[in-house]
Amino acid sequence: MATVELLFSALPEHVRTARLVAAAVARRAGVDEAVLDEVRLAVGEACTRAVGLHMSHGLHTPVRVSLIEDEKKFSIEVGDDAPHRRFSLPGGTLGASGPATAEANGGRNGGAVGSGLVEAEGALLPGARGEIPEPVPEEDEGDGEMGLAVISGLVDDVEVTTDENGGLIRMSWPTTEPVLP
Repeated sequence: MATVELLFSALPEHVRTARLVAAAVARRAGVDEAVLDEVRLAVGEACTRAVGLHMSHGLHTPVRVSLIEDEKKFSIEVGDDAPHRRFSLPGGTLGASGPATAEANGGRNGGAVGSGLVEAEGALLPGARGEIPEPVPEEDEGDGEMGLAVISGLVDDVEVTTDENGGLIRMSWPTTEPVLP
């Protein structure tokens, strides 16, 4: 089992790097070329969500991404350190009670949320291709739900676990024989 681990500061400009690394490792692991766009989008959504949570909670710890190549599947785990509260998706309830699987019957990305600008240490930075939402107050849970709904619409095998110490989104795709360069 080969694993690539990526830690990055919770800044919007690093989301694109995580997407590119995930796609490159997925391709090398044998994920079907037709699915690579979904891998990129799902990782972008998960990392964007983690960055937004870190920024809205004032956390300075890095976002964690693990790319795991097993014999017949490729998994990506995106972890954050933000405390989570319960909320529900069309496929079930997620929150502090432990693991839950999000299986929404469809999720569409209706475009960027907010202005695409985020505040980082007093400066406004443009979001990567308008994907990065502005940090939102804790009481507004709509962005977290939307990001998870989009992910569950892109990925068949999704598991989301959360508690007061952070959250983890685990996504998996089947692999074929890896194509070595």
